[in-house]
Amino acid sequence: MSPRLEFALNAAIKGGKSTLAHFNAGTAVELKHDMTPVTVADKGAERIIREEIAKAYPNDAILGEEEGETSSERTRWVIDPIDGTKSFICGVPLFSTLLSYEIDGEPVLAIAYFPALNEIVYAEKGQGAFWNGTPCHVSKKEKLEGAVVSCGSHASMVKYGRMEPFIEIAKRTLATRTWCDAYGHFLVATGRIEAMVEPIVNHWDVSSVSLIVAEAGGRFTNYEGVPGPHNHVISSNGLVHDELLEAFRI
Repeated sequence: MSPRLEFALNAAIKGGKSTLAHFNAGTAVELKHDMTPVTVADKGAERIIREEIAKAYPNDAILGEEEGETSSERTRWVIDPIDGTKSFICGVPLFSTLLSYEIDGEPVLAIAYFPALNEIVYAEKGQGAFWNGTPCHVSKKEKLEGAVVSCGSHASMVKYGRMEPFIEIAKRTLATRTWCDAYGHFLVATGRIEAMVEPIVNHWDVSSVSLIVAEAGGRFTNYEGVPGPHNHVISSNGLVHDELLEAFRI
């Protein structure tokens, strides 16, 4: 484990743990300009992580969901203090704190910490992915028949023209579920489901999980099959990926 990854793990855990004081505590919810919810827990966790980065790597650029970017540099830290704020405010413990470090726009280390579950998954480019310190791998199911596929918001699936093919996929699988946000990608990386599809995301939603899934042996692409974090994504065990790409081809 590199010193930078060790630092990132500690920073993500510190920020993530701070959210628990506000979880299921009647925390007030605000709406941002895009009408998505935010709480003091989101803002506080990002501030903590930014302060940790500033102490250890004072010259590094940062992109965060709540405070924006410090510069236009593509070598930077990327923070999503609470991925799954809607789950958080509903008392659902599947939210996460995401942190990655990118070199020229490509994530090279990544953490997804689930504070309410006390679980963590992380990866470093070329070093594999780890779940609570133990190597993790995607599943070995080769076909959509018998697979489990998760998706993001139903409304977004409809809005972006992905619901009809998703329904066709659902007819072929063992089950489809809405384990959305980073938790769905976490399940892919740890071999518990075969795929996760999201019709629209922000960069901070997927920078970390894209590397984690890839290092666990899976594929993480857009709907056109281009690898890496994008604003619409498919993550899978790799074996069912081409079937998904074909199903969603527009």
